[in-house]
Amino acid sequence: MRRNEILILLFALLFFAIGIYFYPQMPEKMAEHWNAQGEPDGYTDRFWGVFLVPIIALAITLILLAVPRIDPLKKNIEKFRVHYEGFMFVFLLYMLSIYMQLLLWNIGIKISFLITMPIAIGLLFIYIGFLFDKIKKNWFIGIRTPWTLSSDVVWEKTHRLGASLFKLSGAITLVGIFVPEYSIWLILGPIIVSSIVLFAYSYLEYQKETKVKK
Repeated sequence: MRRNEILILLFALLFFAIGIYFYPQMPEKMAEHWNAQGEPDGYTDRFWGVFLVPIIALAITLILLAVPRIDPLKKNIEKFRVHYEGFMFVFLLYMLSIYMQLLLWNIGIKISFLITMPIAIGLLFIYIGFLFDKIKKNWFIGIRTPWTLSSDVVWEKTHRLGASLFKLSGAITLVGIFVPEYSIWLILGPIIVSSIVLFAYSYLEYQKETKVKK
């Protein structure tokens, strides 16, 4: 394994060490879901409340580590491998921020998710935008529509637009820090609109390319 991959795997395993440390301090029933007003509306048993996020984080990490090894276009992934590994670190930081807030809430340190989630998600979106600036065609990572996967040109154009839209979505999401009552809409709205725009754009660019070839 590459050095960065080992560090990423150790980072994912750190979640379990944190969970073991906090486990004795947790109540038997833990808050594990919050509504759009930032109030807990879902509870679970202590074991799953403490260890579900570490299990999910480790599972996703193992999948992401496997991608460069199983993708038929693995040579293309090597061209942006550093940025891809950077994404894994950023994603785990995002998961860690959620996990720590969940644990702290359940021991009485109640920081509003309406404040922290815009920061975590906004920064994640922005990094994805930077990743899209570097990404090369592959079967697992990026904006995978039938048209981006069918044309190198459409892939490049769509990801160039996607880079800008995700950075913009991240910036809009960060505004939720200042207007927490609207943070859920500032998170969902931009990314939904961006996804629709990119889907339609890839189709239109493919149709344009097909007509030129004819």
